[in-house]
Amino acid sequence: MAVSERTAAAVENGSFIRKMFERGNELRKKYGDDAVFDFSLGNPDAPPPAVFEEKIIECVRESGANKYGYMSNAGYPQTRAVIAGRVSKEQQTRLTADDTVMTCGAGGALNVVLKTVLNPGDEVLAVAPCFMEYRFYTENHGGVFKTVPAAADFGLDVDALEAAVSPKTAALIINSPNNPTGRIYSDESLKRLGEMLLRKRKDTGRTVYLISDEPYRRIVYGGRTVPSLFDKYPHSVVVNSFSKELSIPGERLGYIALNPAAEDAERMRAGFVLCNRILGFVNAPSLMQKVIARLPEDCEVDISVYDRRRQTLCKALSEIGYEYAEPEGAFYLFVKAPSGDDAADCERLARYNVLTVPGRGFAYPGWFRVSYCVADKVIAGSIPAFKQAFADCQGGKS
Repeated sequence: MAVSERTAAAVENGSFIRKMFERGNELRKKYGDDAVFDFSLGNPDAPPPAVFEEKIIECVRESGANKYGYMSNAGYPQTRAVIAGRVSKEQQTRLTADDTVMTCGAGGALNVVLKTVLNPGDEVLAVAPCFMEYRFYTENHGGVFKTVPAAADFGLDVDALEAAVSPKTAALIINSPNNPTGRIYSDESLKRLGEMLLRKRKDTGRTVYLISDEPYRRIVYGGRTVPSLFDKYPHSVVVNSFSKELSIPGERLGYIALNPAAEDAERMRAGFVLCNRILGFVNAPSLMQKVIARLPEDCEVDISVYDRRRQTLCKALSEIGYEYAEPEGAFYLFVKAPSGDDAADCERLARYNVLTVPGRGFAYPGWFRVSYCVADKVIAGSIPAFKQAFADCQGGKS
């Protein structure tokens, strides 16, 4: 067998998101683009800010030797300094450039952090529902991945997390605003989480690293903000990317920011830099690093387009009879499966060429995800199908 058993199993049980996306491609070939309503992939479609492309051109036109060459594995110092200033404000903690590492997206950042902290057999916890690539990232580095259900309102269930932490627990991943619920974890719940982890450290004799995955930090609605974490727990790391806030997922630029108060911070920083190299990333894309360093601090996509779609979709599905968690951020709607079976309800929608993702793909069956970073006409065209699928379910039609 050429393919390892582990990889073969991963392929078989791979991402529900990608499976539905590929199914959408097949349907488009059969029925045409306008007849397929694909809500499977979180592929941001708001245009990047105009200044972003202006800065690309500016960087490309610059002269100089070796302008596309290697740099430190941690990234350009000037870019890291910009990131340190940004994170210092978000986290209410002063960082320097040395506390940051530029990475190939947030996915690259998570792999670097987990490679740094995991020994074989160590456990990584995450709050479900969650982005299930976390499992693969954990297993990449010999870890064991476990999920802990969120509270009924999809906030943090700190008591459940406390019960799950053991001497084998090396890290806990949180994601706020959350994919797929859009939930922002409250300041109070993060404070309780930090207190709990410090308490468990005394009980188990082991430090749990709290990893906050924050690619949707700047996509929030109704004047909300995402609370800081570094001031609540010293042994914490933020990973982020520019994929969503600038609509540049294909450019693969992200970063790690380490809380300077973290245990063994100096060796953690060195570990991040080494792992960035030996995982094969070597360094984050040079051109994008230069561009980011030149952008205004408030540079981000206009999220009003996502907010409008959020409201349109929520109103339409509510009128049909669907129940859902109202998104506070990100660009996903997590909908309760009317039949109670998320896979069956997603299949029912697919028969009307509507592609959604079963909640079991986020370790949370009974719900399904609808990504609304899609054209307005996709939302408008899908509503009759959502209505018919709901009627079929209520009528007992399989």
